[in-house]
Amino acid sequence: MSKPSAQTLENRLDDAQLLADEAKYCSFGDTVHYVNPPKIFDGCEGSYMYDKDGKPYLDLQMWYSACNFGYANERLNNVLKQQVDSLPQCASQYLHPTKIELAKTIALDMKRKFGHDGRVHFNVGGSQCIEDSLKIIRNACEGRSLMFAFEGGYHGRTLGASSITSSFRYRRRYGHFGDRAMFIPFPYPFRRPKGMTAEEYGEHLVADFARLFETEYHGVWDPKAGQAEYAAFYVEPLQGTGGYIVPPRNYFKGLKKVLDQYGILLVVDEIQMGFYRTGKLWSIEHFDVKPDMLVFAKALTNGMNPLGGLWAREELINPQVFPAGSTHSTFASNPLGTAVGLEVFKMMAEVDYEKMVMESGAYFLEGLKTLEQRHKEIGEVDGLGLALRAEICTEDGFTPNKALVDKMVDIGMSGDLDWHGQKMGLVLDIGGYYKNVITFAPSLHITRAEIDQGIELLDQLITRAKKELNA
Repeated sequence: MSKPSAQTLENRLDDAQLLADEAKYCSFGDTVHYVNPPKIFDGCEGSYMYDKDGKPYLDLQMWYSACNFGYANERLNNVLKQQVDSLPQCASQYLHPTKIELAKTIALDMKRKFGHDGRVHFNVGGSQCIEDSLKIIRNACEGRSLMFAFEGGYHGRTLGASSITSSFRYRRRYGHFGDRAMFIPFPYPFRRPKGMTAEEYGEHLVADFARLFETEYHGVWDPKAGQAEYAAFYVEPLQGTGGYIVPPRNYFKGLKKVLDQYGILLVVDEIQMGFYRTGKLWSIEHFDVKPDMLVFAKALTNGMNPLGGLWAREELINPQVFPAGSTHSTFASNPLGTAVGLEVFKMMAEVDYEKMVMESGAYFLEGLKTLEQRHKEIGEVDGLGLALRAEICTEDGFTPNKALVDKMVDIGMSGDLDWHGQKMGLVLDIGGYYKNVITFAPSLHITRAEIDQGIELLDQLITRAKKELNA
């Protein structure tokens, strides 16, 4: 169990003192406080976080999908402990077995699924891996530095990653250190134009994108040279921070056809949706297209080590075009991370995660649909696997209602919900273009009982939040 022990609690400073010290000594720039005062946790296990009093908080966002396999997963924790006792450190200019084995495992899986030879490149986290991908693309595309990306897309907050993240908020105070992407509308079925099916909407957006290449005067294509000004298109198959938006199934196939026609690479960001979050190892597998590069992180180590990486086609990353030392990080491919990452892949090979996640996701979605019927403020519920969403609106079922969502988060984190006479909390994450979408990313091992508990607590949350706002 990972609940805080009595002795640990006795030795801890009280929350008030910790918060006072945080306010004085900690940079606020490396975090976001969604509730006031911020919550301090002392333990975790499975689908739950625990505060200093041992009160449980059912976590339905699992550290932004970093802990797909549950908190304090015993199998993965034991591998980390064993690695600490054997080879905890190794400079990245040297080799250790699990780096090579993990890279081979990923590359062979990519070959089976997408038919391309390729290589794996490691770094310490999602944003850093996005930075490396930008270097590889610029190098392979002879210095072309312009990228396409989506409105609502999120790829990180480092300087390069923020240039292809659509929110100006992440760039505003730092100027432009690179070329900002051209942001293309993402197919958002709930807010599509009236009179279109979701599939027609996807086709319409693909045709609108293809129109950019009809003439040189649309600014992206030189018909005489036969070359695009843009090197790659960065995509999240399901938008994460954008609100867990599930696009029409026909969209990416149409988009890839246009990209291939004009020599533009497809870079798939699986940092949040990878590792069976959507019922497939990679969410792009749902859409029948082959990426040129794929970036991953977060759940690779179940959140226990800042390790990420990317896979790229051989012609983009082989040592002749991207030689040794092209980019480097001291802690990239560290043995603690690669050992856990390799064990994650072994575990995934032993369990039918696709079946488990799709069945649990369908059960969770049915529960959300019952809430949608009960509360007219829930404009839409949707999902793929265990990447689920509930769009919270006003009583018209469409106008975004950020105030109601914020109140729900506050109540959930108060730890004052009732579960059969026991007080507990509910951890939620908020996303969406209007910050009115509850995005659900529970543990892939979540039980039916825990899903039922989550649905009942959500019902309490929205009922109480509406009452308090209308008081």
